[in-house]
Order: sequence, then structure tokens, then C-alpha cells
Amino acid sequence: MKDEIQDTKNFLQEISDQLYIYISQVTPGGMDWVVHIIIKLALLGAVFLVVDFVFKFAINFVFRFFRSDEKYPVIRSVYQSKISNSVAHFAALLVVGGIHPSIFPATALPKTNIFINRSVNLGLVLILAGMLYRSLTGFRNYFTIKQDFYKIMTLNAISETVKILGIFVFSVVGICVIFGIKGTTIVGSLGAITAVLVLVFRDTILGFVTGIHVATSKNLKVGDWVSIPKYSMEGNIVDISLLTTKVMNFDKTVSTIPTYDLLTTEIRNLQVMSESNTRRIKKSIYFNINSFKFLNEEDIERLKDINLISDYLKEKTLEIEKEKQDLAHKDKTINGRQLTNIGVFRYYAQKYIENDPDIDQNGSKMVRQLDITPQGLPLEVYCFANDSKWEHFEQIQADIFDHLLVASKEFDLQVMQISVKV
Repeated sequence: MKDEIQDTKNFLQEISDQLYIYISQVTPGGMDWVVHIIIKLALLGAVFLVVDFVFKFAINFVFRFFRSDEKYPVIRSVYQSKISNSVAHFAALLVVGGIHPSIFPATALPKTNIFINRSVNLGLVLILAGMLYRSLTGFRNYFTIKQDFYKIMTLNAISETVKILGIFVFSVVGICVIFGIKGTTIVGSLGAITAVLVLVFRDTILGFVTGIHVATSKNLKVGDWVSIPKYSMEGNIVDISLLTTKVMNFDKTVSTIPTYDLLTTEIRNLQVMSESNTRRIKKSIYFNINSFKFLNEEDIERLKDINLISDYLKEKTLEIEKEKQDLAHKDKTINGRQLTNIGVFRYYAQKYIENDPDIDQNGSKMVRQLDITPQGLPLEVYCFANDSKWEHFEQIQADIFDHLLVASKEFDLQVMQISVKV
């Protein structure tokens, strides 16, 4: 086996020498070494591509027999994460690293040989880094196939930490490979200056980390409409720099906050609402509980003239009359089901927002009772206006509650003077 490897190296050396002689004869004087290096680098690149293609083809051919997610979840997750591609790249680069001394003899071209060595080693480091990240993706694919979503959440947190550590480790190794220095020298230097850097450049480091987080998570961007409760701010992001973030408020003032607050502070991104051109209405009317009552026949007949609830009252009246036929003491109001003024008004409010052209009919629409408070019973209107512009939204919301506040008098309901906007 050793003899065969030596014969191969001798063969490559002989081809390299013949190629060098030929290039020296056909190229102008003084330029032969440049053309020689270019051609041999191209030859190494071609070898890498060919070997890489062969390995990929062989690996993909084998994986064709393990397509079932149920039978081979591990193999499928490895294939989907493309770890096999990293393996093929690694093997191809090892082949290039093994044959390049025969093409670039250390004695003839020492600087070129050093350059190729370091390039190959750096490539191996980058491929190993990619293999690590793809392995994390493979683990996630495996648990996705198994539909174990709790472990996926845990793995996401772990993988982010491993990626950060991996970036540091592979960066140190890459620097060592490029400049030919020892890793202990870099680590020792970093340890000596880390404390000073953290103290002096604390905000800069936090801003840098926040910038990476914002760029990768894609939760925020310049131009987004945001609300920051901590600072009572609402407006559009104008600029995100390393140290500060500028927000243009709706009153045309500009507020500036530390960029690292984007990680540590609650920020509501309202841009989706703006892009969908809808805005939520979530507001309550407080009613005096003492004004609640059962509706008698006279009240029901009077309310039947209201178009939105006319059919509802007729249907409910018939249902209640049928249920009361077999009841004892059916003349007693409290016996059996009864219509109440607050219940009928709640139905009226529901139908009103459902028929309002300014309300988004594809969104959620409901009128509901909240917990009773010392101020009375809150009746909450929850829906979405079909215009997110602030001025028009306030008009839509005001029109709805102007109508409901006045309409409640038709139901003999008393509105409390204290109201709370959620």
C-alpha cells in the first residue's frame, strides 16, 4: 500500500515537472512562474471539484435507500441537514492537501507551498464549523420528525449557545491557521484585555450583540411602527445604530434609547397591524348593575322595532313560551328562562359591529362581559377597524361607542360615569 502511494506521488511529481518545463517554453520570460502557479492552483481546484462531486454522488446514492422518515428518522435527519455535503467537502479537501506537495514542491516554491497549506487548513476549519452547525440542524430535524416540540424548544436554546461558542473557537483556530501562531497566545491575550474591554466598551459590546440579534431574529427593522411601554413611546424606528436607536414619535419628536434596550425591554412591533391595514378595538362600557332587569312583554314589543334584533327577539320569545308551557307558576317572572335588557343589548352590540362597514369582517368580533368591578359590569367590545391610520381609527372607535352609549338608553341601562380603556 505504501509503495502504491509513493508511486502515485512520483507520478504526480513527474507530471508537475513536465508541466513546468512546457510552461517555461511557451510563456514570455519572467512570467513563467506566475502562469505556473495559476495553472497548478486551477488544477488543485479541479481536483477538489471532481473528488467532491464523486463523494456527493456516492453518498446521495446510498441515502436513496433510506427515504422513509418512519423507519430511518436519524438517517433522514442527517440527509436533510446536508451533513453529507460537509463530509464530501472535507474528504475532497484532504485529497487536495495530500497531493499538493507533489504539485508544489516545498523546495521549489516554498512560499506558495505555505500559502496552499494554510489555505487547505483554513478550509478544513471552516468545513468543520459548517459540519457542527449542520449537526445541530440535524438534531432539530430529528425531533421535528418525531414531533417532539418540547425538545425542539430546548435544542434551540442549546444550539444558539453552541453556535456562539463555536464562532469564538473557530475564529481563534482560523486566526492561528492564517498567521501560523499558537492558540494559547491568542487566548492569553484575550484574557488579559477582556476585563478592560467589558468596562470601557460595555454599551458598544451590548449594542453589537443586540444588532446581531435583531438582524438574525428579524423581529425589528428601520421603519417599523413600535410601541415601548417602558418609555411611553409609540412611533416609527428611524435608525438603529451601534449605541442608540432613534424613534420618530407621532408628535414629530424624536426619542433616543440605548440599542441594547431592544433586548432587555418589552417592545411591541405594530408593523404587522399597519401592513394588514387593521387595528384592534378593545374597549369597555361600564353598566350599573342596579339597572339590569328582566324584559316584560311591553319591553319586548317595543324593542322589536329595532331592526338588528327584531328576528332575534321573535325567535327567543317563541322558545321561552314553549319551555314555559309545562312549568308550574309560569306567571312568576323568575321561573324559567327570561330575556334581560343587558343580554339583549349585548346581542344588539354584537350585531351592530358585525354590520359596521368600518369593521374588518375577517377578524375576530365579539362583545363580552368581563369580571364585575366596584364600578359596575364592564361590557367589552373586541374587534378590528379596517384602517390602521391613527386619525381614522379613532373616528371609527368613537362612532361605535357614541352609538352604543346612546343606544343603551333604549334598553333602560344606566352607564356608569367611570370607564376604563384597556
